[in-house]
Amino acid sequence: MDKLVIATRRSQLALWQSEYIKAELKKFYPDMEIELQEFVTKGDKILDVPLAKIGGKGLFTKELEIAMLNGEAHLAVHSLKDVPTKFEEGLQLAAVTKRFDPRDAFLSNKYISLDDLPKGAVVGTTSLRRRMALKLLRPDVQLKDLRGNINTRIAKLNAGEYDAIILAATGLQKLGIENEVKHFSPISTEKMIPSMGQATLGIETTTNSEIVKLVSVLNDKDAHIESTIERGFVDALQGGCQVPIGVKATIIDESSIRVQAIVGMPDGSEYIEEDITADINDFQTVGRTLAQTFIDQGAKELLERAEKIAFK
Repeated sequence: MDKLVIATRRSQLALWQSEYIKAELKKFYPDMEIELQEFVTKGDKILDVPLAKIGGKGLFTKELEIAMLNGEAHLAVHSLKDVPTKFEEGLQLAAVTKRFDPRDAFLSNKYISLDDLPKGAVVGTTSLRRRMALKLLRPDVQLKDLRGNINTRIAKLNAGEYDAIILAATGLQKLGIENEVKHFSPISTEKMIPSMGQATLGIETTTNSEIVKLVSVLNDKDAHIESTIERGFVDALQGGCQVPIGVKATIIDESSIRVQAIVGMPDGSEYIEEDITADINDFQTVGRTLAQTFIDQGAKELLERAEKIAFK
């Protein structure tokens, strides 16, 4: 094979990620022609409605998947947190890359940190997971929806529409735009558990064995272990963007792994949380086993109620 086509969204971050994967692949295949093919997804077009109300994170991958199935592209690069746990027939997750900074981040031009916010401050986020975490940490703040790409969200903060906003730290770090606001402060995963796969890139391909083999050179062992646990947890709960779920697996050493997880209501009124240490050799099943613990505590019923609120 002498040419690879990468399907990508047109956002600045998506293009950065696709160019990054192109450069990484070039290290292994210097003579191969690799080009980017840009697409606009439904998730990019609808910016005034929370994702939970219009179908979830699959909205950012559908058009790219169609392009691969139609033979217009060979692979697509996604933020793994945006990749559903189930794939269309003929598609698969071929590799996950080394994880960047998995934390969420606090951004403000007025206040240094979440703790520094005054009572009643307006905080921007549309993520149900972040809303839940914020209400648990600061029940006194006002939450206001925030959609758009990273630059759009920062522009809204700079225009004074919010006292602070919460974004994934990795996106700002990749684009080198942390300094576009006065205060940028990553939030510890002890306080705000990230989304499954946050800060990891997922490379989706067709099931064509030649393409899968070409891309597999980028698979990172640690990221594969962590994301398998996180995605297994979410898949077993049948949860996605529509419900508040946080899960973070962290390799401690060669024999053990820590898993933090939380599910609950968007307003933080009810939640289930666990923090466990497991045998790393069991990584294929740990996520699902932990999910069953949550299910036994009523997690599915809790998430059903959370979903109804999200769609109001």
